[in-house]
Amino acid sequence: MAARARFPHGMLAALLIALAMASVSALQSSPNGQPPRAPLEQLWVDPGDIAARDAFHGIGGAKHLPDTSREFVVEGFDTTGYSKGFDVRDAAGRKWDVKIGHEAQVEVVASRVLWLIGYHQPIVYFVPEWRAKGAGTEPTTSGRFRLESCHDTEGDWPWKGNPFTGTREFKGLLVANLVLGNWDFKTSNNRIYSVPDEAPGPGRWFVVQDIGASLGRAGWLSGSRNDIEGFESRNLIKEVKDGVVRFDFSARHNDLLADITPADVAWACGLLDRITDRQWADVFRGATYDPEVAARFRTKLKSKIAEGLALQAGTREGR
Repeated sequence: MAARARFPHGMLAALLIALAMASVSALQSSPNGQPPRAPLEQLWVDPGDIAARDAFHGIGGAKHLPDTSREFVVEGFDTTGYSKGFDVRDAAGRKWDVKIGHEAQVEVVASRVLWLIGYHQPIVYFVPEWRAKGAGTEPTTSGRFRLESCHDTEGDWPWKGNPFTGTREFKGLLVANLVLGNWDFKTSNNRIYSVPDEAPGPGRWFVVQDIGASLGRAGWLSGSRNDIEGFESRNLIKEVKDGVVRFDFSARHNDLLADITPADVAWACGLLDRITDRQWADVFRGATYDPEVAARFRTKLKSKIAEGLALQAGTREGR
């Protein structure tokens, strides 16, 4: 792939702002609400040998792990949204977004799974213990650490009317989120990243980054997070009718699921089925889940994947 151009820092910042404004304008003002197509590799890349991927550390590998032997400096607080968090800087000068609470473990698991099957994800880790200065003792609770200094953010991208609407890969992203039990499909959860030359794939990524409303009971306003009993109470599919899959999903944003076909579901579940038992164990181990709870989550995830795979043979053609 050809090398991407490098710019002085000030020029790069100005360029990114211009790109962000152009991106938002294009997404909002294009005819019929459908923006021009973007290269598919900005959303999804063929993961190749999924079994060879590091499910424990994810895209960042071991080399980007937060250094918990030294104190972090708290530079800001996040008091919006369901989960609270902190903006911190490590001893090496790297910036991290830290989320605490019920969503912290879940986000690491969901991010690992999406990355394993080819969807772009940020560098994230679950950190059980860490020390900080600048905000008392509260930041030392366990949290999801997302590396912020490895990319620039151009803006948000919408679930409806985005450059990939209607593609198999975008529908597959929706299916993968349903398998994970995500029920919060908001535009504010999605980001467009500008990534450096050394990052894998294209220089621009469309990312679903806030996926903590998962691994629970899908529902609005009564959905849950990180809730094994709630997660076990839902299947993936209700029926197939008129060539379209109807999902066991009772949250908002149902209109996003209106044209997903059995072939779309089977494609996404085929990717998920290539994740090995060892990798599933590593995904939950990396988020420090209790082994018994992790085993129950894995069993239900595999059951939902099997539902999707069954559509390949047309075994759920419906009522």
